[in-house]
Amino acid sequence: MTAIDGKELEQTPRSRLRPGVHIVGGLLVSLAAIAGVVWWALGQQTPTFPTGTRSILLLVTGVGCYAAATVVRGVRWHLILNLAGIPHRAVDAFALIPVGTMGNNVLPARAGEFLRMFLLKGRSSASRREIFGSIIAERVLDTYTLIVLFAVMTAVGIAGAPTGRRSVLLTAAVLAASVLGAGSLIALRRRGKLERFAKIARPFLRATRLLFRTRGVALALATSVIWLLEGLVYWLVARSLELPVTYIDGVYLVVLASLAAMVPAGPGFIGTVDAAIIFGLGAIAIKGGQALSFAILIRFVVFVPITVVGLLLMLFNYGGLGKLRMRAVREVEG
Repeated sequence: MTAIDGKELEQTPRSRLRPGVHIVGGLLVSLAAIAGVVWWALGQQTPTFPTGTRSILLLVTGVGCYAAATVVRGVRWHLILNLAGIPHRAVDAFALIPVGTMGNNVLPARAGEFLRMFLLKGRSSASRREIFGSIIAERVLDTYTLIVLFAVMTAVGIAGAPTGRRSVLLTAAVLAASVLGAGSLIALRRRGKLERFAKIARPFLRATRLLFRTRGVALALATSVIWLLEGLVYWLVARSLELPVTYIDGVYLVVLASLAAMVPAGPGFIGTVDAAIIFGLGAIAIKGGQALSFAILIRFVVFVPITVVGLLLMLFNYGGLGKLRMRAVREVEG
């Protein structure tokens, strides 16, 4: 175990090592959302699923588009790691994306992100804080890109702007508050304040600060490509069901679903994402059994293949959870 990792373990409060409240809270949110979705689904027509060759090909193409989006995510993380000076192999930057997604899909509290951090730590000399900081940078890019897409699409009235035009003002206020907050912290730091906070947060925020350089623009464009590809997946699934969903509607649905996925929930964001999809479909007059069919099919196209791939990579390329647990025990004892 490196010196910096030893300090991390010593400086980490016990409460942060026991994320029980966060997990329980997320599970309660999921249970409430699931209960609402099930209650709604019981009153709908029986869902139907595509069987024709054309429809199956559309679904396969959708899986391929999601795979392409996953590859772009790998490229983006690889670039962020390089930008932050974190030693790593490019193959790990690509392979750990599906592994992390698998973890998010089967474990609560976005545990897949911590899974990525621990697995890359086993193959890099960087500290856990630095590695996790690169993942935070990814989430910052995703969050800001989704918020901007949501604001723009709501402002122009996509899907009838189901969340209301006032949500654009709220979105702008959130963006402005975050910028002002960051600016205030920087100003205080330059005055010699928050030294203790800066010492702890510096490794976490290093990669995020680097996003504000010229290369950050390229990373923001790559992030936009990711969400546009995922919007294509939603559109292809809708076409396989012969639903009147345009490509722009598909992008709006994926934005709503992804924003809902930011709410703490259970494994696979179960309940919250489904509720957001059904809400968005209702705004474009797709309801009942058709909406239920779409929500179920999205689960199979977006969640199942990458979970299987991530599990296989975890088992055969990274030794599974057993090897990870043994490494963690050795580091604590060492």
